[in-house]
Amino acid sequence: MTELPPLPENYDNAGDAAQELLRKLRQKQGNWVEWGMAIAQLQKAGHNPQEIFEATGFEPIQQNQVIVGAQVYNSIEQAGASPAVRSHYSTRGSDILYELRLLTHEERAAAAELTFQHQVDADEAKEVAKAIKDFSRFPTLPDGFSNHPGDAVAYQSWKLARQYSDLQERSRLIAKGLRFAYSPTARKQIEQLLTDFTVVPKRPAPIIPFFRLESEEELPRLVPVAGELPLKAEDLQAVPVVEQIEPFRMVKFAGEQAWVPLPGWQVVLGASDPVVILCQSDRLPNQTQPKSETVLVVCDRSVQEWDDGSYFVVDNAGELDFQWFESAPSIPLLGRIVVVVRPKKILDEEIIKDSWQIDE
Repeated sequence: MTELPPLPENYDNAGDAAQELLRKLRQKQGNWVEWGMAIAQLQKAGHNPQEIFEATGFEPIQQNQVIVGAQVYNSIEQAGASPAVRSHYSTRGSDILYELRLLTHEERAAAAELTFQHQVDADEAKEVAKAIKDFSRFPTLPDGFSNHPGDAVAYQSWKLARQYSDLQERSRLIAKGLRFAYSPTARKQIEQLLTDFTVVPKRPAPIIPFFRLESEEELPRLVPVAGELPLKAEDLQAVPVVEQIEPFRMVKFAGEQAWVPLPGWQVVLGASDPVVILCQSDRLPNQTQPKSETVLVVCDRSVQEWDDGSYFVVDNAGELDFQWFESAPSIPLLGRIVVVVRPKKILDEEIIKDSWQIDE
């Protein structure tokens, strides 16, 4: 992959490198992967998406797609994707690779091979990525299914097909499972559904306890403490300057420790050993919201006993993950999710200035 030159630190004065990148984007020079890298460089250098759109014609939503897609492409390249897959996705498919963003680098490469082999569209690529992600959470592989992305999709189809009594929908899912099945044993498992019409009712997962901050009083401010009187002036001057990080007013102090303010909700006060994990909401299981946002996952590390009404934090291939278990799992539980906090929705400052825009 051809590397684009980094923008110089004084690009705001000269502007030559930035203008060259804008010109290449405007004239659609290079491939979409290079476009994504160029847009990422421009944004990092201070150009906002609207400015880039006005200068190049790349809409903000398209900018995000090619930036993330380019990152995925680079990761499958590093993970050793085949030349055919790299060649294919270097000229098309940013929307396909965008859907693989939540997978690990190795999973992305395998998923890219699968989506290339089966020529899936963006909607199906999203389903493939979800199937692979869900499959990776199993501590042991389901009977008959191998650790191959094709079998992961086949298992998802097999599982869903067993939940339908409607023959048309059941047949569609069986056909999809047979299409993606990689191992003979996975194919055999799915073929059994052609004669076994037993319906296994789907047990709905519990609702994740989301809560959104709605008022200013619920978003307190952390203030550093100098100590207890009597104090000297030097003690006061020694207190570090606090910088708040939005959208949750997170505060970092010396020693690489950080705190985040949380209201005194009963579920928070009742946690014996609460710890906060920051993540995007689409990293949580069973999410259907199209828009992802930063959330706070509050977990209680003192609760490590399973119950079927809660989600838990677990170690999944060396990384923290969140899961719900229908039955007692064989892997250790690292803590129970107490609540997931969404950021407060804040009106655009420019809109607030024009009172006529918020009369409603």
